[in-house]
Amino acid sequence: MAGTAPRGFAWVLIEYRGGWPVNGFDGLDLEAETKALVFSAAQAVRARVLLVRRHGRRSREGPGRWAVLRHEDSGACRQHWGTWSRDEDLAGIAAALSVPGELGHPPVILVCTHGQHDPCCAVRGRPVGRALSERWPELVWECAHVGGDRFAANVVVAPDGVYYGRLDAESSVATIEEHLAGRVHAEHLRGYTDLTPPQQAAVSAALRRFGPAGRTDYTVAETSRHGDHWRIRLTGRPPHPRRVDVELQAHRTPPSRLTCHGPAMSSTTVYELTSIRMV
Repeated sequence: MAGTAPRGFAWVLIEYRGGWPVNGFDGLDLEAETKALVFSAAQAVRARVLLVRRHGRRSREGPGRWAVLRHEDSGACRQHWGTWSRDEDLAGIAAALSVPGELGHPPVILVCTHGQHDPCCAVRGRPVGRALSERWPELVWECAHVGGDRFAANVVVAPDGVYYGRLDAESSVATIEEHLAGRVHAEHLRGYTDLTPPQQAAVSAALRRFGPAGRTDYTVAETSRHGDHWRIRLTGRPPHPRRVDVELQAHRTPPSRLTCHGPAMSSTTVYELTSIRMV
């Protein structure tokens, strides 16, 4: 599972209380010009557009909310929030994507429950959404497809850019409680979205070997590749190791059914740890 977080630095959230089409925002019947504006603005900065809703709250009264969440190279996390009642109100998203946004907001906890995309996400995601919503009602949103259906239940902490997978109700509360306390654990970690897959796997290996760490406590200093062999040097903040060398071997898995919904057999790349040491 380590090394499977999709790459990305920005998220667009749109609260939509009706049924979610299989392809999410793309499938909504919205005013064409506004929809194209939002899509092109998000595409320009490679932002992921996600439909969201609160767990169990199906009232359609009052305006919906939207947000632009951004993770910067410096590690800063910025947010911009707005509301919409008419399709045209969503044009504010395009404007928000062109400005930095505000610092200091708590993170957003996204739980994939997009059953139209894949049944696994609904069956495994909804109990997680319920458990997390009961614990942090103002932070948690159910969301449309985030990638990696085979790892359901999937949770994304944004704009931190941290993906967790294979969660259930109990483990999700423990995992997010630790995350909010500044401790990322390797057990359910898929990866950090600002890193490449082998770099994500290297950080996961360091967390597994040396214990949990904050989101920015390890940074990638060097990455080299020789065929299927990767060598990644990490630098850590005290009390974590100052320098860690991680060596990984990439290989393809045997073909298997990767999602509940998709009948086709596919293979994927995994990164096997061959060596890790402090230097």
